[in-house]
Amino acid sequence: MDPNGLLAPPAPIHTTFHQSDSPHTDFEDLTPSSSLTDHSPPSLQVPASPTAKSLGGDTLRSRADSFNSTADTSRSRANSFNSRAETARSRGNSDLATLRSRFEGDELTPEEALRPDKTNEKDFEIDIYNCPFAYSPGQLNKILNPKSLAAYRALGGIYGLERGLHTDLIAGLSVDETSIPERVSFEEATSCTRSKKALDASPILAQDVIVTDHEVKGQFHDRKRIYKDNRLPAKKAISIWRLFWNAYNDRVLLILTAAALISLALGVYEAVGQNPEPGEGQSLDWVEGLAIMVAIIIVVLVTGLNDYRREKQFSALNARKDDRQVKAIRSGKSVMISVYDVMVGDILHLESGDSIPADGILVGGHGIRCDESSATGESDAMKKTGGPEVWQRMIEGTATSKLDPFIISGSKVLEGVGTYLVTSVGVNSSFGKIMMGLQAENEETPLQAKLAKMANWIGYLGTSAAGLLFFILLFRFLASLSGNTDSPAKKGQIFLDILIVAITIIVVAVPEGLPVAVTLALSFATKKMYKENNLVRHLRACETMGNATTICSDKTGTLTQNKMTVVAGLLGTEINFARDFDLSDEEKTVLPLATAFGKLSSTARGLLLQSVAINSTAFEGEEEGKATYIGSKTETALLTMAKEFLGMGPVAEERAGVEVVQLFPFDSDRKCMGVVIRLGSGTYRLLVKGAAEIMLEHATKELANVSGEPLELTELSEEASMKVSANIEDFATQSLRTIAMLFKDFQQWPPAGVETLEEDGSMAKFEGVFQDMVFLGVVGIQDPLRDGVAHSVKRCQDAGVVVRMVTGDNITTASAIARQCGIKTEKGVVMEGPKFRQLSDEDMDAILPELQVLARSSPDDKRILVSRLKHLGETVAVTGDGTNDGPALKTADVGFSMGIAGTEVAKEASAIILMDDNFSSIVKAMMWGRSVNDAVSKFLQFQITVNITAVILAFVSAVASSEMHSVLSAVQLLWVNLIMDTFAALALATDAPTEKILDRKPAPKRAPLITTNMWKMIIGQAIYQLLVTFVLYFAGYNILGYDTQCLPRNLSRECLNLTGLEYESCLMDAVATCTDTMHTELNTMVFNTFVWMQIFNEFNNRRLDNKLNIFEGVLRNYFFIGINCIMVAGQIMIIFVGGKAFQIKRIDGTQWAVCILCALPCLLWAVGLRCVPDVYAAKLFGFVARLWLAVARPVMRVLAVVFKPVGKAWHKVSKNIFAPAKRFSRRSVPKIRRNRTTDEEASARNSAAAAGDVEAADASEMKQFASPRTPPPPQQQQSTTAGLGMQPPPITLTTAS
Repeated sequence: MDPNGLLAPPAPIHTTFHQSDSPHTDFEDLTPSSSLTDHSPPSLQVPASPTAKSLGGDTLRSRADSFNSTADTSRSRANSFNSRAETARSRGNSDLATLRSRFEGDELTPEEALRPDKTNEKDFEIDIYNCPFAYSPGQLNKILNPKSLAAYRALGGIYGLERGLHTDLIAGLSVDETSIPERVSFEEATSCTRSKKALDASPILAQDVIVTDHEVKGQFHDRKRIYKDNRLPAKKAISIWRLFWNAYNDRVLLILTAAALISLALGVYEAVGQNPEPGEGQSLDWVEGLAIMVAIIIVVLVTGLNDYRREKQFSALNARKDDRQVKAIRSGKSVMISVYDVMVGDILHLESGDSIPADGILVGGHGIRCDESSATGESDAMKKTGGPEVWQRMIEGTATSKLDPFIISGSKVLEGVGTYLVTSVGVNSSFGKIMMGLQAENEETPLQAKLAKMANWIGYLGTSAAGLLFFILLFRFLASLSGNTDSPAKKGQIFLDILIVAITIIVVAVPEGLPVAVTLALSFATKKMYKENNLVRHLRACETMGNATTICSDKTGTLTQNKMTVVAGLLGTEINFARDFDLSDEEKTVLPLATAFGKLSSTARGLLLQSVAINSTAFEGEEEGKATYIGSKTETALLTMAKEFLGMGPVAEERAGVEVVQLFPFDSDRKCMGVVIRLGSGTYRLLVKGAAEIMLEHATKELANVSGEPLELTELSEEASMKVSANIEDFATQSLRTIAMLFKDFQQWPPAGVETLEEDGSMAKFEGVFQDMVFLGVVGIQDPLRDGVAHSVKRCQDAGVVVRMVTGDNITTASAIARQCGIKTEKGVVMEGPKFRQLSDEDMDAILPELQVLARSSPDDKRILVSRLKHLGETVAVTGDGTNDGPALKTADVGFSMGIAGTEVAKEASAIILMDDNFSSIVKAMMWGRSVNDAVSKFLQFQITVNITAVILAFVSAVASSEMHSVLSAVQLLWVNLIMDTFAALALATDAPTEKILDRKPAPKRAPLITTNMWKMIIGQAIYQLLVTFVLYFAGYNILGYDTQCLPRNLSRECLNLTGLEYESCLMDAVATCTDTMHTELNTMVFNTFVWMQIFNEFNNRRLDNKLNIFEGVLRNYFFIGINCIMVAGQIMIIFVGGKAFQIKRIDGTQWAVCILCALPCLLWAVGLRCVPDVYAAKLFGFVARLWLAVARPVMRVLAVVFKPVGKAWHKVSKNIFAPAKRFSRRSVPKIRRNRTTDEEASARNSAAAAGDVEAADASEMKQFASPRTPPPPQQQQSTTAGLGMQPPPITLTTAS
């Protein structure tokens, strides 16, 4: 051991497992009176809340865990731990050579089993003097990396882990734990199995004590310090400086920066290094270069801050979507805790559909099977064996490699219930280690991909225009050089001005704001959707939901409130009862609930109580500080009924003393669940409850008189069967869910002649025993409709979205609920799942348009329905809550899982989680989806309009100018680019949806990004803006009378004191100065008018339809108002103080009025455009497109013929020149790196050897043979290929924000 005590090696375990030559072992003292029974947990066949009363007596135990049973029953060797039969005793004293364990690693010593790997030695390093636990995180990892029974044995088994982790297999962790004063050594923990532990000494609470998972200052301080919590380190956020660099690291901006620097340098040289001409002031050409650089800095700062805000929003979204609640036992009480708060040593419940949040060892349970394909690549369902049973098999020498008590994080529970002990969390868990290497970037949505492509095409066109402008101006510049007498610096400045204008046009033309607009709209929408109970897990679902054409919705909890109450029923076939329902008629008498249950005999009451309390997975717990039942709403309704009318006490007490032999979990295909219990008489009873019509089909007997003693069984006559069926139908017409209860007694289990499970011959197959059952009764459970559901369904139908109900209820109940919701119409088709799945594809496609209700459906029926609807071109949204709903949720375009009733598998498979399980929230999601699509279309319409106008205006004005200057300078264009790409995106992406957004039909899947109406507005506004700016630029000089202001006669007064040549020279200078001033003022007016047209046009783009009210809801969008205020204030400030930097001149009030009056009519122009029918606009655009193609195609063919040889020549030149250089660098650089690494390692070995550090020298030498990169674990390589094709659940192990 390290002298500092930092490395805690596995201490020797004083137990011998292989002494085949000796009749005695270290476990010889495990007699029936001193056995594992004394410290074994009770069977957790249901997630029960342990109590002092239930734990002190004969607890409800499974057959597999019946340690203390003394019944004379047929038991497997693995189960008969403390049987008083001589067989167990003889095993303990027999020659272990014949019974020795046969599992992988059996021959390993404890030290070998727990030896650290070189890659994770740090996990074994703990300060043993400051650690109260017996194990390091690395030692706990050895049992699962990979699964190792040898490591499990070396750690002392389940009881060694219990002792070494300071926990309790029954009561779990204490909610009051902070620091742990007592230290347990490795040897103490691994040898604790030889001590007797009384169950009565367990830290448990009485049943009437309500335990809350209350906050304690410093709670679990030592556990967090040693083992961490169940969080993955947050993916290193991109720093704001990195975002600034990313915003600046654009090729065009870098070229523009270089040009601006050269321009600044030449300007400074002109101002400082050259004397000005007589009569001229100091040169200020350097101002433009400096202004461009400042403008670039502003653009980069705004873009970087915008990206930073977006990253923060998505980090918060990821933190919310990863969090969830899990069921734990703390201080002996079942409580709900955050998955982040799971600690090593916690006892967690397992149920079918759970996604396992941490590694651990199974404590006990029934029929636990796990899908570990996402974690290990194993496609088969893995049957789990309880840790106590595995430990006992090791003691007996009968353990084999098939025993699997290991619970792996990231896997899914397919069936069964139980509890397990957590051994590794967060980064120390197996799934956490995988996820650390899989932290991916934010996904790109389909709309972002489409817009990125469109942005590239627009950028190509803009770049082509800029290139053409550059060459035109360059040829003019070169042609004028012969007569140009300016200095070289002046000539260089002219060339740079040409280059800067061309580059700036590229900056403006490239619409990099398009994908940003999508991201902003999505981040804004997902944040708002979260407040409206929609947790978006995949961003693409947000935009897809806006175009949904059909919604396949569950009934329970989505259309209804999921607040279930038993309101009617039938006990036996004679006693009818009801609460607040008028079900009386001439043929039957309906009693109140209390009266009806009061008529039952004690035996019948006990039967009913067993069916409700024992055949249930619900348990007592608390929610929001109140004691309640936790579990399926149907089961909690039945438990509430039993508590109120059958005198049921605490559920744990009812289950105490009952031995559960086998459990049949609820299955959505067979629509029932069952349990087998052993009665005191030694016989066995099968209790089943489920869908009433299915239960009735399997019932052949009934109780003759439920009020009398003793109970007698009679054949279920056809008349009685019809009576029960009529009651079920009657309940269904009242929209009640019907649940029937059956039972049957057996003399032995499994019954003779019944097929058993392959892996366990003591367990019968359900189908073999579920026949000839005894009918006990049926209840009708009311689940009222949610408020506003009918209105929401109507809004969907008005929006062109078909709503279908898919439910497991019978056809009568489903039809009644569908009519109340407005889903079922007179012509609508209602069909049952078994009939639907038998249809051919052709028949199915023919009936789907009219299908409105699918009753008695299985999850596979739902998947088939979704796939056929998608085949017909529908955009399908579907809801699901069960594990088997995963395929349908994955198949749908948008899958909605239930946040309250949904399993973790369903949530993992879904794209959006409904946190309130409410159908109205689906409508909200559809509204926000349409809002996202609208926001992108608004911005796209605005952006392309500005692009067209700015590029054409800059191009034409630069070509027409004698000085080769664009009317929009580089700095002005950068300001316009800032307006387009950032401000407009923020303003137009933040409009909240209104109810009116549902007044239109959804867009088809293949609808173009730019619709006819959008093209109409884009081209129409571009024409108006170009017309106004061209008129101002080319004719404004004359229209505004600037030509008369600069006539010599109007300027002669400035030269009155001069005569002769001096007078003429002065007059010429005055005219030139006046002309320059007037041109600058006119250019300023063009720029000002252009920007104000964009501001007004932004209001036009708030609507995408032909309605005229563009100000609707504008006062509710504070972002829009604020952004426009910034734009207006910025433009005013630029005009007043921009000066030389923006190459403008302050204008007076009259000129301001001209600018505003020229820009404002674009609002009226938009009204005129909206009055043009889209049909006529489409015909016009079609004609223009055909005309353009007729002209362009021949030109393109000619260009292709001309430039094709040039392209081939360039390809050959580049291949012959650059390819060898690439090959040389590809080969030589790695060699240089390897040689450098080898030299460094040799130097390190020499230094270590010289210092006498042999181990360091050997380690350095071994690195030569080590793989340069650790290969990914097999779990990671195979996780994407198994199971349902789903990735490991991102909400299982989570990344904290």
